[in-house]
Amino acid sequence: MTARDSFDSLVRELHDHRARDPNRCVLMGIERNLGELPDPSLSAATARAQDAEALRARFSSLDRSALGFDDALDADLAELLLAGEAHDATYPVGDRAQRARMPRAGDDIGDGVFLLLASDPRPEPDRLADITSRLERIPDYLGELEARLDEPIARWVAMDLEKIAELPSLFATVSEQAEAVGFADRERAARARERAEVALERYARALRAMPTTSALHVGEATARRIVELRGIDRSLEELHRWAREFLAQTRESIEALRAELATKYALDSKISVADLHRELNRRFRVRVEDHGDIIEAVLSRYRAERDRVLGFISERDLFPIPADQDMSILRTPGFMAPSIPAGAMMSPPPFRDGVKTSLIYLTLSEELLDEHTELGIPSMIVHEGIPGHHLQLATAAGHPSVVRRHIDASEQAEGWTTMLEEYMLDIGYMGELTSECRFATYRELSRIGARVAIDLFFMTGERGYLDVGVDCDLGSPDPFEAAGNLLAEVTGFVPERVQAELNWYSQERGYPLCYLTGNRLVKELKRDMAETQKGRLDGLDLDRRFHETYLTAGNMPVTYLRRVFRHQGLVR
Repeated sequence: MTARDSFDSLVRELHDHRARDPNRCVLMGIERNLGELPDPSLSAATARAQDAEALRARFSSLDRSALGFDDALDADLAELLLAGEAHDATYPVGDRAQRARMPRAGDDIGDGVFLLLASDPRPEPDRLADITSRLERIPDYLGELEARLDEPIARWVAMDLEKIAELPSLFATVSEQAEAVGFADRERAARARERAEVALERYARALRAMPTTSALHVGEATARRIVELRGIDRSLEELHRWAREFLAQTRESIEALRAELATKYALDSKISVADLHRELNRRFRVRVEDHGDIIEAVLSRYRAERDRVLGFISERDLFPIPADQDMSILRTPGFMAPSIPAGAMMSPPPFRDGVKTSLIYLTLSEELLDEHTELGIPSMIVHEGIPGHHLQLATAAGHPSVVRRHIDASEQAEGWTTMLEEYMLDIGYMGELTSECRFATYRELSRIGARVAIDLFFMTGERGYLDVGVDCDLGSPDPFEAAGNLLAEVTGFVPERVQAELNWYSQERGYPLCYLTGNRLVKELKRDMAETQKGRLDGLDLDRRFHETYLTAGNMPVTYLRRVFRHQGLVR
């Protein structure tokens, strides 16, 4: 068997291995196991980790010199992916596996059911049959999950209880849909729903009665391994230094904009940053006169902004835009809201044929409306939609590499989007409101410096990581209170958003720091390309080539993406 044959065989095994997770199949558009729920047991996690490690070792043994550039790169990416999967399944918090401390019924049950209902293009009877099958499996799933849990983390218990409280409303939507289309097995679905809701009530009682812990940290060594397995080749100390530098530079920019805008709007010259932000939120609040309902007004504005930004970049030919892409803008389902602070994007399923469609979720409430203003909406669309996450991931979803379609490269994705938030202002997207939007954007972008600090602190337990030169109270023994004080001080987020941000920081180890890390690495890559191409490419021509190469490379950490740029002669 040739090296290429061995590689192709291993890629097929990788795909089969990843497709064993029913929720991943829904998310990725793989038509397997769609009527099942994940196995939440520790024994299943251990078995998956062992399988991942065995497959990783086989990729490691491939002779890279006998493979072409792209296959050799994919082999390295597959190794990284599998090593990360094995580690995530088994690392401990204290003396117990993290999975033993993490109740995830809301996510494991709700995510798959919602996506089958909202975005699966198959005929409704097929989707409803799979949802019914999932509902029937909920009692057994909850029994296995309850058996897995051992002194769960108190914050995560509260999160799961909040999420599962919303699941009956999701199930009710399923029942309504079954009735509306005359689903043949709707009585079976109704029985499954009833048993599922009884099981959820029983699980909630058991979860409330469990002894819990506030211990959250995994320690320095595990934190370093988590960062390494995200493909980030920088030390925790360097990432912390980046956060301090970024926040200091951003504060200087915000202060200059504060003075400029105070003069422009004839405000007190000494108005605070926080008070100016509140004043701008008031002035640029979404108007509701044409809608009557503030939530619908905000959703309508987002949809209009989606069309406006697409027109702007198309006229200037700034980014390659696939013909077969689309995005839907939705209000965040209730069971997801505790972990989605303001907005999020569910990327196009990369293994589904047809139009590559993203779901953009917006967490909307009266309390959160200051997060969705005429200044914030453009930034959110740029970040989550086009030219941000949706464009990058819709393009990546069409990449021929199976490995790259399985990769989730957070710092590549978040580095791209946070770079674009500034880039679109630099090229004049907001016109006369550029300074106002830049002020709001820099306040929002301050979160990515705080995220590094909080992520490192939540992982390691080292309180010194919270010290990023910001004057606020970091002394609380409650890690969430100390971290929340930092986040609120640098961003001005409303309390509801602060708490939702902290929820997902605490569970998505190593992801929050990817925003600033990716932003820094992407800017370094573009700077190095500009230096290498001096005299050959500059201005918008340089931008276009950078955008095209970045987007068409597929998903991979930026350190690996640099290889693609080097292979094409764009950087040294």
